[in-house]
Amino acid sequence: MFAAATAEVTVQQRPIVHRTRGSSHGAITRLVSPGDLGEVLKPFIFLDRFEVPAGGQPPRFGMHPHSGIATLTYLMSGQTAYEDTTGEHGAKGVLPNGGVEWMMAGGGVWHTGAPDNTERVLGFQLWVAMPPELELAEAHSIYLGPEGVPHAGPARVLLGAYEGKVSPIPAPSNMTYLGVHLKAGETWRFAPPAGHTVAWAAVGEGVLTAPAALRTGDLAVFDEAGGAIEFEAQTDTAFVLGSGVPHPHELFMGNYSVHTSAAALHRGEAGIRERAQLLRQQGRM
Repeated sequence: MFAAATAEVTVQQRPIVHRTRGSSHGAITRLVSPGDLGEVLKPFIFLDRFEVPAGGQPPRFGMHPHSGIATLTYLMSGQTAYEDTTGEHGAKGVLPNGGVEWMMAGGGVWHTGAPDNTERVLGFQLWVAMPPELELAEAHSIYLGPEGVPHAGPARVLLGAYEGKVSPIPAPSNMTYLGVHLKAGETWRFAPPAGHTVAWAAVGEGVLTAPAALRTGDLAVFDEAGGAIEFEAQTDTAFVLGSGVPHPHELFMGNYSVHTSAAALHRGEAGIRERAQLLRQQGRM
């Protein structure tokens, strides 16, 4: 009689293949741009971390344009004012702590925002590349308070779906974007959906391991071979995580625009100019 052989099944941890702290300009740290890591991480092509202390001088962006992409702003702390040119009369208001702003620029839009410096403001702004069928669509915006963002355990589902929770913002392609908040000592495991060879995480604040140590301001790119990612918080931690199927199109860039072809870029920038003329007529520029 022979004893049955047993063995533990080991789940392969997805390794980190690149990390960066980006470049900082005042309150803003640019971690990803379309001309560098955005080529590796597309459809996630741009990421800024921003932080303004209570009473500090917030950055002033002024009304500025986009086309061909969507921006998603996630507030981990504080609140910001917003204004955009979507729809017939535009949109204007205040995005609260835990809120999400989705601005699908499409064929051209102008918008602005200003952090409220009465309390600390911390968050991320992400740019997402659009597929050809959406890059020149009519611009639209969605603003969600914290109550409108689905939760799956410690993760807030900002785009896509996770553990049965689906973001009310329609993802333009097969992707997941989460805001994750862990207490010191907590662990969390993310198993990306099939085909999500693009995966990265950026730390808003705190220290965690994944399995290497990541600290406030770090961005880590994970190996594209797949596999789960294990996180352990060494301190109270807030971070964002993106995974997705690679964007298969080349990036054609203007000053504020990213498209899939030179012709689409030309049309998007024309749409921006048309919107600017309307804003001048309305006395908003």
